[in-house]
This record gives sequence, C-alpha cells and structure tokens, in this order.
Amino acid sequence: MALFFKPSEPAATPLLSVRATAPAAVPSALHFEPPSVRELRAQSVHRAQVGLGGLAAMLLLVGLANIIMDRARLSDAGTVTTNASRVPSGKPSANGDPMADIGVAPDMPSSPTAANSRAAPVVVVQPSR
Repeated sequence: MALFFKPSEPAATPLLSVRATAPAAVPSALHFEPPSVRELRAQSVHRAQVGLGGLAAMLLLVGLANIIMDRARLSDAGTVTTNASRVPSGKPSANGDPMADIGVAPDMPSSPTAANSRAAPVVVVQPSR
C-alpha cells in the first residue's frame, strides 16, 4: 500500500542543507501518460494479427473436420453397399453358418468338390451344439 499513495507533505529537507531547494518531481504510481501514436498503431496491428490468426485457425479446423466427415461418409457408404450384398433376404444359407452369412467368417463349403480336392486341405471347425 505504500507504493500507491500520494504524499500530502513535501519531503523534509536535511538540516545541513545550505540552500533551499524545491522538492523534486517524484513520479507516482497514479501518474498516467497517454500512449503515443506509434504505440497505438502497434497495439492495433497486434490486435489485427491475433484476430486474423484466430480466423485462419478456425478455417483450418473447420476444413479438417469437413475432410474427416467426407472420408467417414465415403467409408460408410462403401461398407454398407458391400455388406448389404452379402446379407440374405431372409432365408438361411445352405451350410447354416450365420457368421458367413453376415460376412464375418469366410464361406466354407460343407463338402469338398473335385476342384478343391487338388487344393490344400481345408479344416472346418464347427461349434458343438
């Protein structure tokens, strides 16, 4: 609090002073000096730079979000089309494997054919019922 008060009495002069001097002008904390034209211009340029930087950041953020949403939409559209062709209309598959019907597991034939007899043997694991 000692820094923010304005002294009401001038400072006492020392006893051994030869001549009387006027008290020196002491700048106080309450003294206000208006900013110069150069400082005002610098402040306004800084505000403009910060504002334009914020607008650019928001523009980049919205653009990035738009790109992400477009890619997700394309990915979902491709996935739905691919999976929709694999899902049967309501009848069960010939081998009775519902996981193969929805495309999670590969569709394995229940009996080997002549074309598959030359290929490597296929191991089919069926769940116990």
